Amino acid sequence: MSVAQLTFEGKTIELPVIVGTENEKAIDISTLRDATGLVTMDLGYKNTGATKSAVTFLDGELGILRYRGYPIEELAEKSNFIEVAYLLIYGELPTKAQFDEFTEQIKMHTLVNEDIKKILDGFPATAHPMGVLSSLVCSLTAFYPESVENPTPDNINLNIFRLLAKMPTFVGWAYKKSMGHPVNYPMNRYDYCQNFLHMMFALPVEDFHPDPIVVDALNKLLILHADHEQNCSASTVRMVGSSKASLYSSISAGINALWGPLHGGANQEVIEMLDEIRLMGIDPKDYLEKVKRKEVRLMGFGHRVYKNFDPRAKIIKKACDKILSQLGVNDPILEIAKGLEEAALTDEYFISRKLYPNVDFYSGIIYRALGIPTNMFTVMFALGRLPGWIAQWKELNASKEPIGRPRQIYTGATARDFVSITER
Repeated sequence: MSVAQLTFEGKTIELPVIVGTENEKAIDISTLRDATGLVTMDLGYKNTGATKSAVTFLDGELGILRYRGYPIEELAEKSNFIEVAYLLIYGELPTKAQFDEFTEQIKMHTLVNEDIKKILDGFPATAHPMGVLSSLVCSLTAFYPESVENPTPDNINLNIFRLLAKMPTFVGWAYKKSMGHPVNYPMNRYDYCQNFLHMMFALPVEDFHPDPIVVDALNKLLILHADHEQNCSASTVRMVGSSKASLYSSISAGINALWGPLHGGANQEVIEMLDEIRLMGIDPKDYLEKVKRKEVRLMGFGHRVYKNFDPRAKIIKKACDKILSQLGVNDPILEIAKGLEEAALTDEYFISRKLYPNVDFYSGIIYRALGIPTNMFTVMFALGRLPGWIAQWKELNASKEPIGRPRQIYTGATARDFVSITER
């Protein structure tokens, strides 16, 4: 086994080097504090491996993303969202019998307790759908207390089925609440994506028929967002889960982490940027000149992890062009997006800085084309990310990892005496 040496104040210690299955290397500092009294400082945990995981492999330099070893390109082309969900949660692609059973178990639990509607009714119509969603998911712990009290393997599976089944209902209800429409109930004759579209867009005054083009687009979008290694929300799910909190409360915490504009809100910011360009009445090339002068921000380009082209963006760009063509969408915002993309991909300033369009740039465009309002974009992200969060929680729950407890470097006041309020 390889080791790394650390010398401090004349003392040298050896720290083991761990090697992953894709040859990633990490220095194991588990004994560092005991041996030296030191802790490490790594703001944002950018260089810290907080866990071992077999769920998702990501190589930002080479632009690689694999779920359980399967390239994202193959899964997006050949699979569907529920099959990918099974793969992430249970580690292998399902057989036909396993897939049918998994699908049937989800359908058995789509109906939501009517008392949850009372919680929904307590929110004002102006409530952000992400706040509504996280609250409804967290409430499931109260409706199913055995999720905490009796975490057996069978019970964990039952909670997984429940959560996968009820999440589309919660998302649809959050949307209907914001629109002031009556909520729709699940229709088990539909598949997962068809059912979701029904709950989002069906109206009691007319028949609803899910568009196959929209269903296919939704499947791809959800697959591409299903997991992304140890990001902010996935790490939050694991951190909360390490306290042995229920699946529901852990996922609710992940939803709240995703809600932050630096994490899940990027595709919404893309559309807002495109709308700003429209209101300014300028050419996309002129907007890029403003970006170069740092007068405005360019949203949906570049990625914190990928130093190459986002592999998900390649897939979604192809799907985006196809969907817009098939749906015959005529939207000035989408035309601006095409112009911005074309200009940026031929401009040396952005090429040299590897500022390529990422998945958020294209996903926002597709969601808009599908008729999904901007404030629901992050909720759609959460729906797609659910299997990954479940897989991360399940993996953590099955491990012997201790409760998460980061250290800090204290920078506050040193010891001082209390002064009476009359003397301050």
